[in-house]
Amino acid sequence: MKTRLIAAGAALLALLMSVIAMTQNAQAATGLHVSGTKILEANGNPFIMRGTSHAHTWYPSQTSSFANIKSLGANTVRVVLSGGRWTANSASDVSNVIALCKQNRLICVLENHDTTGYGEQSGAYTLDQAVDYWVGLKSVLTGQENYVVINIGNEPYGNNSPAGWTSATKSAIGRMRAAGFQHLLMVDAPNWGQDWQFVMRDNAASVFDSDPQKNTVFSIHMYGVFDTAAEVTGYLQAFQTAGLPLVIGEFGNMHSDGDPDEDTIMSQAQSRGVGYLGWSWSGNGGGVEYLDQVTNFNVGQLTSWGQRLFNGANGIKSTAKEATIYSGPQVSPSASPSVSPSASPSASPSASPSASPSPSGGAKGCSATYKVTNQWGGGFQGEVTVKAGSSAITGWTVTWTYANSQTITQTWNATVTSSGSSITAKNVSYNGGLGAGASASFGFLGSWNGTNSVPAVSCTAS
Repeated sequence: MKTRLIAAGAALLALLMSVIAMTQNAQAATGLHVSGTKILEANGNPFIMRGTSHAHTWYPSQTSSFANIKSLGANTVRVVLSGGRWTANSASDVSNVIALCKQNRLICVLENHDTTGYGEQSGAYTLDQAVDYWVGLKSVLTGQENYVVINIGNEPYGNNSPAGWTSATKSAIGRMRAAGFQHLLMVDAPNWGQDWQFVMRDNAASVFDSDPQKNTVFSIHMYGVFDTAAEVTGYLQAFQTAGLPLVIGEFGNMHSDGDPDEDTIMSQAQSRGVGYLGWSWSGNGGGVEYLDQVTNFNVGQLTSWGQRLFNGANGIKSTAKEATIYSGPQVSPSASPSVSPSASPSASPSASPSASPSPSGGAKGCSATYKVTNQWGGGFQGEVTVKAGSSAITGWTVTWTYANSQTITQTWNATVTSSGSSITAKNVSYNGGLGAGASASFGFLGSWNGTNSVPAVSCTAS
């Protein structure tokens, strides 16, 4: 009997340890993750990548690039690494890269460039070799799931035998998960990333299902293959129809293989809530120097491509939203209950026009502008920009009343409360103090039914 009791106790202890381990694993997985077609942060807020790539592996001393990329409005940087095809980036170097991303409030997409053009380009590594590299970095990647996306291998197949991409990608994902990685994984398309034979598009569902965590986002690179609006919209629509997550992991405004339609790429990405990352910050060679966004890594010398990407229509400066992991509190307990933000937006969401700014009187004044930045069936994303008047202010409060039963479900960069249809938004600790003429923005998700009209807003300052 005593032996049985000891055995039973041991079994119970083993069960408890198993439950604890499962709980810890579940907690570790609550970083950046996919839901339907969207990427969400751990707190459920949608995150749409807006940024560029930086060739760190070839220019390891250009660490000021992280701050400079952030200064132009980016929320993401895709960092080129190598596991040995070029000079390998060590664990300590990668740890420093992550620290630079976090210091500059950027989400860090780490990509292994060794696999570029496998099967067609001499010296290219396999995806299996890329996984070996990531496993060797596990000690500096674990715990960074809120800040780091792992792009397993850049453009992992050329144009020779791209059908091998499917099984190789499934195997790579499986090995990453077996090694204990909880991160959001990104997988590039074959055909030098452009998938012109549609291998990734047609096999994406089975690849996604092979991930036991269902936490993989697909990456298409858009260059000369995507030189018409129809090709751009058709590819994006295919993934939206399939309910699968996609980002435009690279694109340019020109290329030796054709003239990509960057205007459609950027406008469609914005209207559909799809992330995009331009190629690349600086240091391009081999005849594609025109893809540099700044000259000689100088943020003060934007090229025409850099101006287009950062400051043009649907560009980074006007569309990027910083990850809320860096930004503070969410919706207050008194606000409306949460509604899932993962509903797929329509192909052409209608953005309501901004309401007229409403200035407050007194020596310290402010104005506020409300706009709908994205809309889909039953849901929408909005933004309010607060601007100080002719004097500096230390705090602000914005109020409005909805006329058509809209409700707010989540917020960022403000403390928001609701009482019926009346909404009150107050600054948080880091964005209340504004100099004369300076501005700050906060965003939110909401639900609507019938008409999603734009309310009049009022702003008061202290």
